[in-house]
Amino acid sequence: MNQGTDILVAGAGAAGLTVGIALAQAGFEVTVVGALDGRRNARTVALFEASLRLYRALGLWDRLSPFATPLERIRLIDDTDSVFRPTPVLLRASEIGLDAFGANIENADLVAALAAAARETPGLHLIEDLLGDFLLTSESASARLPGGERIEAALLVGADGRGSRVRAAAGIGAREWSYSQTALTALLWHAKPHRRTSTEFHTRIGPCTLVPLGPTAERPNRSSLVWLMSPEDAERRMALSDPELAAEIQRQVHDIHGDMGLEGPRGAFAMSGLRCNRLTGTRAAVVADAGHFFPPIGAQGLNLGLRDVAQLVASLNRHGRNDPGAPKALADYDAARRIDVATRVAGVATLNRSLLTHAMPVDFARAAGLMAMANIGPLRRALMREGVAPAGRLPPLMRTPRGDRGADARG
Repeated sequence: MNQGTDILVAGAGAAGLTVGIALAQAGFEVTVVGALDGRRNARTVALFEASLRLYRALGLWDRLSPFATPLERIRLIDDTDSVFRPTPVLLRASEIGLDAFGANIENADLVAALAAAARETPGLHLIEDLLGDFLLTSESASARLPGGERIEAALLVGADGRGSRVRAAAGIGAREWSYSQTALTALLWHAKPHRRTSTEFHTRIGPCTLVPLGPTAERPNRSSLVWLMSPEDAERRMALSDPELAAEIQRQVHDIHGDMGLEGPRGAFAMSGLRCNRLTGTRAAVVADAGHFFPPIGAQGLNLGLRDVAQLVASLNRHGRNDPGAPKALADYDAARRIDVATRVAGVATLNRSLLTHAMPVDFARAAGLMAMANIGPLRRALMREGVAPAGRLPPLMRTPRGDRGADARG
């Protein structure tokens, strides 16, 4: 037995649910298929201003804001012990007219809220299962559910992560690489307040970042941790007791928040990178991690993926109202995303490798960049705007009228 839909989305993570809701609100009939991941694995997402605009435009921010904590300041600290060690850089959202750069939210809370919204969205059908046996022709796209039912659509959207089966089925080539790093994630309580400031220490093995979280009844001061380290150090630290690991984290961050302790489970994830040579194939498009993946530096990952989502909606509205899988609509999407994706992937890879490269010219260049950011106001403001809401090329769902000053969240 077959069923039909305008657009079939593979993947029910944050990107897949968001693209499904956005496309359904645009008037398409959408089926989203994927396993919901509700694990509490200490992973959080820093959503920047353009992403918040998207969720406000979709009417979703009221659902998300109770779980989110504003990021009003970002502090960058060179902790490499280089001879060219610049003073810390403090970036303030108020300097570019925002109340906050964005907001931090636990991934599990984000997915749960989006799934609840998806179930209530007219024109959207959410199936908690897995797709396989993809078939793409010039006329249609289809995939099979484990029970044998086949779903046919005009367009297949891959939001199924860096191991994307949609990407493989569409013949989209990708270059992959790995880093000698593992990201350790944890949720922390601490004695001193974070003052809505995210702090990123640049170390010789990668960044160690504390991102503000909102209070609980028991713990008024909380942050999430993303700490890049060698696989050997990650294995050793994952085996430590909670008090032992908290003590190592406290030393690494130079005691900036006082005494610390862990909340719940911790996570460890091998670092790698991926970039596709295009984001579309016959009757197929990929978004977010299915099309690009890189280490969690500067919180660019999901924000870049949500710009994919907003642009796909814009391209289909412009060229795919009658046929969302039409070549012209897919070509428009791919062309519109090419520069942004290439720039972000290259920028994160360059910064990460600069930390791993122990060479004096590289140290000098990195230190000079941080000093310029700290001391040259127009440059600093341009970089802040570029990081949170790139000017001049945002799709309509990420544009906002003047007077909407940004994140309104708790914490």
